[in-house]
Amino acid sequence: MAEILFLVHRAPWPPDRGDRIRSWHMFEALTRLAPVHVAALADNAAEAALARARMAPRCKSLAIEVRKASRPLALAGALLRGEPVSNRLFRSEAVAAYVDELLRARAITHIVAFSGQMAQYLPARFDGPVIMDFVDVDSAKFATYAEQDRVGPMRWVHAREAKRLGRFEAEIARTVDASLFVSEAEAALFRERTGLGAERVRAVGNGIDTERFDPAQRLAKVGEGEGPLAVFTGQMDYRPNIDAVRWFAKDILPRVRERHPEARFAIVGRAPTAEVRALEECPGVRVTGQVPDVRPWLAAADAVVAPLLLARGVQNKLLEAMAMARPVVASRAAATGIEVEAGAHLLVADGAEAMAAAVRALFDDPVRAARMGAAARERMIARYGWEARLEPLGRLLGLAA
Repeated sequence: MAEILFLVHRAPWPPDRGDRIRSWHMFEALTRLAPVHVAALADNAAEAALARARMAPRCKSLAIEVRKASRPLALAGALLRGEPVSNRLFRSEAVAAYVDELLRARAITHIVAFSGQMAQYLPARFDGPVIMDFVDVDSAKFATYAEQDRVGPMRWVHAREAKRLGRFEAEIARTVDASLFVSEAEAALFRERTGLGAERVRAVGNGIDTERFDPAQRLAKVGEGEGPLAVFTGQMDYRPNIDAVRWFAKDILPRVRERHPEARFAIVGRAPTAEVRALEECPGVRVTGQVPDVRPWLAAADAVVAPLLLARGVQNKLLEAMAMARPVVASRAAATGIEVEAGAHLLVADGAEAMAAAVRALFDDPVRAARMGAAARERMIARYGWEARLEPLGRLLGLAA
Protein backbone atom coordinates (compact mmCIF):
# COMPACT_ATOMS: atom_id res chain seq x y z
CA MET A 1 0.00 0.00 0.00
CA ALA A 2 1.28 3.46 -0.89
CA GLU A 3 2.35 5.90 1.85
CA ILE A 4 3.55 9.42 1.06
CA LEU A 5 6.07 11.55 2.96
CA PHE A 6 5.37 15.26 2.50
CA LEU A 7 8.23 17.61 3.44
CA VAL A 8 7.19 21.26 3.70
CA HIS A 9 9.19 24.29 4.80
CA ARG A 10 6.27 26.02 6.55
CA ALA A 11 3.39 24.07 8.06
CA PRO A 12 0.63 24.82 5.56
CA TRP A 13 -2.15 25.73 7.97
CA PRO A 14 -3.50 28.40 8.03
CA PRO A 15 -3.27 29.01 4.25
CA ASP A 16 -2.94 32.76 4.67
CA ARG A 17 0.15 33.51 2.56
CA GLY A 18 1.28 32.46 -0.89
CA ASP A 19 3.53 29.54 0.00
CA ARG A 20 1.09 28.09 2.54
CA ILE A 21 -1.86 28.41 0.14
CA ARG A 22 -0.07 26.28 -2.44
CA SER A 23 1.28 23.76 0.07
CA TRP A 24 -2.11 23.38 1.79
CA HIS A 25 -3.86 22.50 -1.43
CA MET A 26 -1.00 20.17 -2.33
CA PHE A 27 -1.39 18.47 1.07
CA GLU A 28 -5.12 18.05 0.45
CA ALA A 29 -4.44 16.60 -3.01
CA LEU A 30 -1.93 14.11 -1.59
CA THR A 31 -4.35 12.91 1.12
CA ARG A 32 -6.77 11.95 -1.65
CA LEU A 33 -4.10 9.71 -3.19
CA ALA A 34 -2.70 7.82 -0.17
CA PRO A 35 -1.99 8.12 3.59
CA VAL A 36 0.38 11.04 4.19
CA HIS A 37 3.15 11.58 6.74
CA VAL A 38 4.14 15.24 7.16
CA ALA A 39 7.41 16.76 8.33
CA ALA A 40 7.25 20.53 8.53
CA LEU A 41 8.70 23.62 10.15
CA ALA A 42 6.87 26.63 11.60
CA ASP A 43 7.98 30.19 12.26
CA ASN A 44 6.70 30.19 15.85
CA ALA A 45 4.97 28.04 18.48
CA ALA A 46 1.51 29.53 17.90
CA GLU A 47 1.60 28.69 14.19
CA ALA A 48 2.88 25.20 14.97
CA ALA A 49 0.00 24.58 17.41
CA LEU A 50 -2.62 25.79 14.91
CA ALA A 51 -1.22 23.55 12.19
CA ARG A 52 -1.00 20.48 14.45
CA ALA A 53 -4.62 20.85 15.53
CA ARG A 54 -5.86 21.14 11.96
CA MET A 55 -3.59 18.63 10.24
CA ALA A 56 -3.13 15.79 12.72
CA PRO A 57 -6.54 14.16 12.07
CA ARG A 58 -5.72 13.98 8.37
CA CYS A 59 -2.15 12.66 8.67
CA LYS A 60 -0.78 9.18 9.16
CA SER A 61 1.89 10.90 11.26
CA LEU A 62 2.92 14.50 11.78
CA ALA A 63 6.03 16.35 13.00
CA ILE A 64 6.09 20.15 13.13
CA GLU A 65 9.11 21.86 14.64
CA VAL A 66 9.64 25.58 15.30
CA ARG A 67 12.55 27.09 13.37
CA LYS A 68 15.32 28.25 15.69
CA ALA A 69 18.01 29.59 13.39
CA SER A 70 18.31 33.37 13.19
CA ARG A 71 19.56 34.97 9.98
CA PRO A 72 22.93 36.03 11.47
CA LEU A 73 23.54 32.51 12.86
CA ALA A 74 22.40 30.92 9.62
CA LEU A 75 24.75 33.15 7.64
CA ALA A 76 27.67 32.31 9.93
CA GLY A 77 26.97 28.58 9.71
CA ALA A 78 26.57 28.71 5.95
CA LEU A 79 29.86 30.56 5.53
CA LEU A 80 31.68 28.00 7.69
CA ARG A 81 30.24 25.04 5.79
CA GLY A 82 30.12 26.47 2.31
CA GLU A 83 26.38 25.95 1.88
CA PRO A 84 23.34 28.15 1.07
CA VAL A 85 22.05 30.34 3.89
CA SER A 86 18.50 29.34 2.90
CA ASN A 87 19.21 25.74 3.90
CA ARG A 88 20.65 26.73 7.28
CA LEU A 89 17.56 28.80 8.04
CA PHE A 90 15.42 25.68 7.67
CA ARG A 91 17.79 23.18 9.28
CA SER A 92 16.27 21.16 12.14
CA GLU A 93 17.84 18.15 13.83
CA ALA A 94 14.41 17.13 15.10
CA VAL A 95 12.90 17.09 11.61
CA ALA A 96 15.92 15.22 10.24
CA ALA A 97 15.60 12.61 13.01
CA TYR A 98 11.86 12.21 12.38
CA VAL A 99 12.44 11.68 8.65
CA ASP A 100 15.25 9.17 9.23
CA GLU A 101 13.17 7.17 11.71
CA LEU A 102 10.10 7.27 9.49
CA LEU A 103 12.03 5.93 6.52
CA ARG A 104 13.42 3.12 8.68
CA ALA A 105 10.16 2.19 10.39
CA ARG A 106 7.53 2.71 7.67
CA ALA A 107 7.14 1.50 4.13
CA ILE A 108 7.24 4.98 2.61
CA THR A 109 6.69 4.58 -1.13
CA HIS A 110 6.61 8.20 -2.37
CA ILE A 111 8.19 11.51 -1.30
CA VAL A 112 7.05 15.04 -2.15
CA ALA A 113 9.20 17.96 -0.97
CA PHE A 114 7.82 21.49 -1.02
CA SER A 115 10.30 24.38 -1.41
CA GLY A 116 13.98 23.93 -2.10
CA GLN A 117 14.98 24.29 1.56
CA MET A 118 13.39 20.89 2.28
CA ALA A 119 15.56 19.06 -0.26
CA GLN A 120 18.22 18.74 2.46
CA TYR A 121 15.95 16.16 4.18
CA LEU A 122 15.69 13.86 1.15
CA PRO A 123 17.38 10.48 1.66
CA ALA A 124 20.51 9.71 -0.33
CA ARG A 125 18.84 6.55 -1.58
CA PHE A 126 15.14 5.94 -2.16
CA ASP A 127 13.47 3.40 -4.41
CA GLY A 128 10.16 5.20 -5.04
CA PRO A 129 9.20 8.38 -6.91
CA VAL A 130 10.50 11.68 -5.50
CA ILE A 131 8.89 14.96 -6.55
CA MET A 132 10.53 18.30 -5.74
CA ASP A 133 8.27 21.36 -5.84
CA PHE A 134 10.71 24.24 -5.98
CA VAL A 135 7.78 26.64 -6.61
CA ASP A 136 10.12 29.42 -7.81
CA VAL A 137 13.76 29.61 -8.90
CA ASP A 138 14.92 31.07 -5.59
CA SER A 139 18.52 31.44 -6.73
CA ALA A 140 17.35 33.84 -9.46
CA LYS A 141 15.66 35.96 -6.83
CA PHE A 142 18.93 36.34 -4.93
CA ALA A 143 20.75 37.21 -8.15
CA THR A 144 18.28 40.05 -8.63
CA TYR A 145 18.83 41.19 -5.04
CA ALA A 146 22.57 41.30 -5.73
CA GLU A 147 21.97 43.49 -8.79
CA GLN A 148 19.78 45.84 -6.76
CA ASP A 149 22.27 46.12 -3.86
CA ARG A 150 24.99 47.76 -5.91
CA VAL A 151 27.07 48.77 -2.92
CA GLY A 152 27.57 47.37 0.56
CA PRO A 153 28.04 43.90 2.05
CA MET A 154 24.58 42.59 1.13
CA ARG A 155 25.54 42.59 -2.55
CA TRP A 156 28.22 40.00 -1.78
CA VAL A 157 25.89 38.00 0.49
CA HIS A 158 23.14 37.87 -2.13
CA ALA A 159 25.55 37.05 -4.97
CA ARG A 160 27.02 34.21 -2.92
CA GLU A 161 23.54 32.87 -2.10
CA ALA A 162 22.53 32.99 -5.76
CA LYS A 163 25.59 30.94 -6.73
CA ARG A 164 25.47 28.38 -3.90
CA LEU A 165 21.70 27.97 -4.00
CA GLY A 166 21.68 27.68 -7.80
CA ARG A 167 24.25 24.88 -7.60
CA PHE A 168 22.22 23.12 -4.90
CA GLU A 169 18.97 23.43 -6.87
CA ALA A 170 20.60 21.89 -9.95
CA GLU A 171 22.12 19.01 -7.95
CA ILE A 172 18.76 18.16 -6.40
CA ALA A 173 16.89 18.41 -9.71
CA ARG A 174 19.24 15.84 -11.26
CA THR A 175 18.48 13.30 -8.51
CA VAL A 176 14.68 13.55 -8.27
CA ASP A 177 12.09 12.21 -10.69
CA ALA A 178 10.45 15.57 -11.39
CA SER A 179 10.95 19.21 -10.44
CA LEU A 180 7.87 21.44 -10.32
CA PHE A 181 7.54 25.20 -10.70
CA VAL A 182 4.58 27.51 -10.33
CA SER A 183 4.70 28.87 -13.88
CA GLU A 184 6.04 27.94 -17.28
CA ALA A 185 8.31 31.01 -17.14
CA GLU A 186 9.98 29.69 -13.96
CA ALA A 187 10.20 26.15 -15.39
CA ALA A 188 11.75 27.43 -18.62
CA LEU A 189 14.32 29.48 -16.69
CA PHE A 190 15.28 26.40 -14.65
CA ARG A 191 15.57 24.22 -17.76
CA GLU A 192 17.87 26.81 -19.29
CA ARG A 193 20.03 26.93 -16.15
CA THR A 194 20.28 23.17 -15.63
CA GLY A 195 20.03 21.69 -19.11
CA LEU A 196 17.23 19.40 -17.96
CA GLY A 197 14.33 18.75 -20.32
CA ALA A 198 10.59 19.26 -20.07
CA GLU A 199 10.10 15.63 -18.98
CA ARG A 200 12.03 16.40 -15.76
CA VAL A 201 11.08 20.06 -15.19
CA ARG A 202 7.39 20.98 -15.33
CA ALA A 203 5.04 23.82 -14.53
CA VAL A 204 2.17 23.05 -12.12
CA GLY A 205 0.37 26.33 -11.56
CA ASN A 206 -1.42 27.77 -8.58
CA GLY A 207 -5.19 27.79 -8.32
CA ILE A 208 -7.80 29.75 -6.40
CA ASP A 209 -10.78 28.82 -4.25
CA THR A 210 -13.46 30.66 -6.20
CA GLU A 211 -16.16 29.72 -3.68
CA ARG A 212 -14.32 31.38 -0.80
CA PHE A 213 -13.22 34.33 -2.93
CA ASP A 214 -16.66 35.14 -4.28
CA PRO A 215 -18.00 38.71 -4.52
CA ALA A 216 -21.55 37.40 -4.03
CA GLN A 217 -20.82 36.80 -0.34
CA ARG A 218 -22.05 39.45 2.06
CA LEU A 219 -18.86 41.08 3.25
CA ALA A 220 -18.63 44.36 5.11
CA LYS A 221 -16.71 46.75 2.87
CA VAL A 222 -14.04 48.53 4.87
CA GLY A 223 -14.16 52.33 4.72
CA GLU A 224 -16.86 52.45 2.05
CA GLY A 225 -17.63 55.99 0.85
CA GLU A 226 -14.42 57.56 2.17
CA GLY A 227 -12.78 58.05 -1.23
CA PRO A 228 -11.49 55.72 -3.95
CA LEU A 229 -9.42 52.92 -2.47
CA ALA A 230 -6.39 51.06 -3.84
CA VAL A 231 -5.44 47.91 -1.92
CA PHE A 232 -2.26 45.84 -1.73
CA THR A 233 -2.27 42.50 0.10
CA GLY A 234 0.73 40.44 1.12
CA GLN A 235 3.28 39.39 3.73
CA MET A 236 4.72 42.72 4.79
CA ASP A 237 8.13 41.64 5.99
CA TYR A 238 8.95 40.23 2.54
CA ARG A 239 11.35 42.47 0.68
CA PRO A 240 9.64 42.58 -2.76
CA ASN A 241 6.36 43.54 -1.05
CA ILE A 242 8.09 46.22 1.02
CA ASP A 243 9.71 47.71 -2.08
CA ALA A 244 6.36 47.62 -3.92
CA VAL A 245 4.30 49.44 -1.29
CA ARG A 246 7.02 52.01 -0.64
CA TRP A 247 7.12 52.80 -4.36
CA PHE A 248 3.34 53.05 -4.59
CA ALA A 249 2.95 55.20 -1.47
CA LYS A 250 5.76 57.62 -2.30
CA ASP A 251 5.79 57.83 -6.11
CA ILE A 252 2.47 56.56 -7.49
CA LEU A 253 -0.24 57.55 -5.00
CA PRO A 254 0.69 61.28 -5.08
CA ARG A 255 0.14 61.24 -8.86
CA VAL A 256 -3.23 59.54 -8.39
CA ARG A 257 -4.24 62.11 -5.75
CA GLU A 258 -3.56 64.98 -8.17
CA ARG A 259 -6.84 63.99 -9.88
CA HIS A 260 -8.49 62.18 -6.93
CA PRO A 261 -7.47 64.10 -3.78
CA GLU A 262 -9.41 61.69 -1.53
CA ALA A 263 -7.75 58.56 -2.94
CA ARG A 264 -6.53 56.10 -0.33
CA PHE A 265 -4.02 53.25 -0.27
CA ALA A 266 -4.41 50.34 2.16
CA ILE A 267 -1.45 48.03 2.82
CA VAL A 268 -3.07 44.85 4.13
CA GLY A 269 -0.91 42.07 5.50
CA ARG A 270 0.83 40.54 8.47
CA ALA A 271 4.17 41.52 10.04
CA PRO A 272 4.67 45.01 8.57
CA THR A 273 8.20 46.23 9.20
CA ALA A 274 8.99 49.60 10.76
CA GLU A 275 9.70 50.87 7.25
CA VAL A 276 6.22 49.84 6.12
CA ARG A 277 4.56 51.28 9.25
CA ALA A 278 6.28 54.59 8.56
CA LEU A 279 4.43 54.87 5.25
CA GLU A 280 1.32 55.89 7.19
CA GLU A 281 2.94 59.32 7.35
CA CYS A 282 2.20 59.62 3.61
CA PRO A 283 -1.19 61.24 2.87
CA GLY A 284 -3.92 58.68 2.26
CA VAL A 285 -1.92 55.62 3.34
CA ARG A 286 -3.14 53.10 5.91
CA VAL A 287 -1.18 50.08 7.17
CA THR A 288 -3.50 47.48 8.70
CA GLY A 289 -1.12 44.79 9.90
CA GLN A 290 -2.54 41.30 10.10
CA VAL A 291 -6.28 41.07 9.47
CA PRO A 292 -8.55 38.07 10.14
CA ASP A 293 -9.78 38.07 6.55
CA VAL A 294 -8.51 39.95 3.48
CA ARG A 295 -11.81 39.56 1.62
CA PRO A 296 -13.55 42.63 3.13
CA TRP A 297 -10.59 44.74 2.00
CA LEU A 298 -10.70 43.25 -1.47
CA ALA A 299 -14.47 43.80 -1.62
CA ALA A 300 -13.95 47.46 -0.72
CA ALA A 301 -11.17 48.07 -3.26
CA ASP A 302 -11.80 50.25 -6.28
CA ALA A 303 -8.50 48.87 -7.57
CA VAL A 304 -6.18 46.15 -6.32
CA VAL A 305 -2.58 47.04 -7.09
CA ALA A 306 0.54 44.89 -7.44
CA PRO A 307 3.40 47.29 -8.25
CA LEU A 308 6.03 44.60 -7.74
CA LEU A 309 9.48 45.38 -9.11
CA LEU A 310 10.59 41.79 -8.43
CA ALA A 311 8.17 38.87 -8.63
CA ARG A 312 8.80 35.16 -8.99
CA GLY A 313 6.17 32.66 -10.03
CA VAL A 314 2.45 33.38 -9.81
CA GLN A 315 1.09 36.01 -7.43
CA ASN A 316 -1.73 34.53 -5.33
CA LYS A 317 -2.74 38.05 -4.35
CA LEU A 318 -3.77 38.68 -7.95
CA LEU A 319 -5.70 35.43 -8.28
CA GLU A 320 -7.63 36.29 -5.10
CA ALA A 321 -8.42 39.81 -6.28
CA MET A 322 -9.58 38.64 -9.70
CA ALA A 323 -11.71 35.87 -8.18
CA MET A 324 -13.35 38.62 -6.11
CA ALA A 325 -14.11 40.43 -9.41
CA ARG A 326 -11.88 43.36 -8.51
CA PRO A 327 -10.11 45.43 -11.19
CA VAL A 328 -6.36 44.90 -10.94
CA VAL A 329 -3.37 47.05 -11.90
CA ALA A 330 -0.15 45.05 -11.94
CA SER A 331 3.42 45.52 -13.01
CA ARG A 332 4.57 43.30 -15.85
CA ALA A 333 6.65 41.29 -13.38
CA ALA A 334 3.62 40.65 -11.14
CA ALA A 335 1.38 39.64 -14.03
CA THR A 336 3.86 37.18 -15.55
CA GLY A 337 2.66 33.59 -15.48
CA ILE A 338 -1.05 34.37 -15.06
CA GLU A 339 -3.22 33.19 -17.95
CA VAL A 340 -5.10 36.43 -18.59
CA GLU A 341 -5.30 39.05 -21.31
CA ALA A 342 -3.95 42.49 -20.43
CA GLY A 343 -6.62 45.11 -20.99
CA ALA A 344 -9.47 42.62 -20.71
CA HIS A 345 -8.87 40.94 -17.34
CA LEU A 346 -6.41 43.37 -15.72
CA LEU A 347 -4.25 46.39 -16.52
CA VAL A 348 -0.50 45.99 -16.83
CA ALA A 349 1.68 49.04 -16.29
CA ASP A 350 5.36 49.68 -15.60
CA GLY A 351 6.77 52.95 -14.33
CA ALA A 352 5.25 55.32 -11.80
CA GLU A 353 3.35 57.49 -14.28
CA ALA A 354 1.94 54.52 -16.22
CA MET A 355 0.87 52.80 -13.01
CA ALA A 356 -0.76 55.99 -11.71
CA ALA A 357 -2.54 56.54 -15.04
CA ALA A 358 -3.96 53.00 -14.93
CA VAL A 359 -5.25 53.46 -11.39
CA ARG A 360 -6.73 56.87 -12.27
CA ALA A 361 -8.48 55.33 -15.27
CA LEU A 362 -10.21 52.78 -13.05
CA PHE A 363 -11.20 55.43 -10.52
CA ASP A 364 -12.52 57.62 -13.37
CA ASP A 365 -14.67 54.89 -14.92
CA PRO A 366 -16.32 52.55 -12.35
CA VAL A 367 -18.39 50.89 -15.08
CA ARG A 368 -15.28 49.85 -16.99
CA ALA A 369 -13.65 48.76 -13.74
CA ALA A 370 -16.65 46.57 -12.84
CA ARG A 371 -16.69 45.04 -16.33
CA MET A 372 -13.00 44.18 -16.08
CA GLY A 373 -13.48 42.66 -12.62
CA ALA A 374 -16.36 40.49 -13.86
CA ALA A 375 -14.26 39.25 -16.79
CA ALA A 376 -11.39 38.46 -14.43
CA ARG A 377 -13.64 36.35 -12.19
CA GLU A 378 -14.94 34.42 -15.19
CA ARG A 379 -11.35 33.65 -16.19
CA MET A 380 -10.49 32.46 -12.66
CA ILE A 381 -13.48 30.10 -12.62
CA ALA A 382 -12.63 28.72 -16.06
CA ARG A 383 -8.87 28.22 -15.60
CA TYR A 384 -7.84 28.20 -11.98
CA GLY A 385 -9.65 25.54 -9.93
CA TRP A 386 -7.19 23.88 -7.50
CA GLU A 387 -8.24 20.30 -8.25
CA ALA A 388 -7.56 20.76 -11.95
CA ARG A 389 -4.30 22.59 -11.32
CA LEU A 390 -2.88 19.81 -9.12
CA GLU A 391 -4.20 16.92 -11.19
CA PRO A 392 -0.68 16.16 -12.59
CA LEU A 393 0.54 15.21 -9.08
CA GLY A 394 -1.19 11.83 -9.12
CA ARG A 395 0.17 10.99 -12.55
CA LEU A 396 3.71 12.04 -11.66
CA LEU A 397 3.59 9.85 -8.55
CA GLY A 398 2.03 6.94 -10.38
CA LEU A 399 -1.02 7.14 -8.10
CA ALA A 400 -3.63 8.55 -10.47
CA ALA A 401 -7.02 6.93 -10.18
